[in-house]
Amino acid sequence: MRLFNSLFSCFKNTLKRGGEKAAADDGSDGDDSWNLFFPLQALEVATNFFSEDNKLGHGGFGPVFKGLMPSGQEVAVKKLSLGSRQGLREFTNEVNLLLKVQHKNLVMLLGCCVEGPEKMLVYEYLKNKSLDYFLFDRRKSSLLDWTKRFQIITGVVRGLLYLHEQAPVRIIHRDIKASNILLDEQLNPKISDFGLARLFPGDDTHLNTFRISGTHGYMAPEYAMHGYLSVKTDVFSFGVLLLEIVSGRKNLNRLLGYEKADLLSYAWELFQAKKIMELVDPSLTEFDPDEAAMCIQLGLLCCQASVSERPDMNSLYLTLSSDSFSLPKPGRPGIQGRAGNWTTTTSTALTNTKDSSMQSGITKASGGSSASENYSRNSMSHSSMDEGR
Repeated sequence: MRLFNSLFSCFKNTLKRGGEKAAADDGSDGDDSWNLFFPLQALEVATNFFSEDNKLGHGGFGPVFKGLMPSGQEVAVKKLSLGSRQGLREFTNEVNLLLKVQHKNLVMLLGCCVEGPEKMLVYEYLKNKSLDYFLFDRRKSSLLDWTKRFQIITGVVRGLLYLHEQAPVRIIHRDIKASNILLDEQLNPKISDFGLARLFPGDDTHLNTFRISGTHGYMAPEYAMHGYLSVKTDVFSFGVLLLEIVSGRKNLNRLLGYEKADLLSYAWELFQAKKIMELVDPSLTEFDPDEAAMCIQLGLLCCQASVSERPDMNSLYLTLSSDSFSLPKPGRPGIQGRAGNWTTTTSTALTNTKDSSMQSGITKASGGSSASENYSRNSMSHSSMDEGR
């Protein structure tokens, strides 16, 4: 704890010097730099002393509370659990990360609190909570029509593209999932919870790590089994999320029976049987079948066992925003904990994949097929993928 306080004091002084320099440059007095640090007492008053009535949720880091500041601004206060064994590392990681990144599809960090044993992060408050709050609740999912879902998909891609290729340092989130996608008043998505993220300074594109962190069902098999971490780890997680958004169901639901319980396996089986449109959320009374078919195929492409065959976020963004594109048929998906040949495929991919894994794009044909299919958004037919709905 003493080491952490020393580290944070150093960090605080560095921030102060930066604020003073900025103040000298623009003629201000630099007091705004201290707005990053919230007094514990102010947060206690804002959250009614962290009352249960103000509790928004609870994650691996600790509980999150809604707060109302004297200025009238609503905030979300993420409070580090005092008994957390890993939270201290995640706290320093997230503060340093979010101070470096700013994007409309990332949750904004407003400040932090470090007083005694208390460690907290203060974020902008998003009253619509997280994507899973709507997506997996039949009473609320109707608010997510197809237009909104496609908007959410595109926004998450923009946020990940920024983290992977446009931020000051390359950042791999490592825990992309529905509960970490928050929604603003217009249901625009913002990626949150950077406690598990990793920075890749310089030109590094991948690493091997013994510390595996993430959420089962979203983790790429090469990462879960071998500790191989790259931007394609986030791509895999996004692929699972994409299939969840289109289908309106969780990636694992044993109540649906063995055949349908695992979303990725079920999507792959439907794709092979040319019945992929059966995956679309039945609550969607109106949707664009061509866009839905495209999104399902993109989800499967993102979840391929072969790391090098997964598209990068730039390719995904170009595909989602283009009227015409080349879309390869996906190869076998990588599925955690299932029998099959994905382990062999993944091991081979790890042996052969180095920096080239960063260059794979949508236009390249992937594992299951040697040919790409050319599509026009306005004339794309899903009949070849489905025998009817």
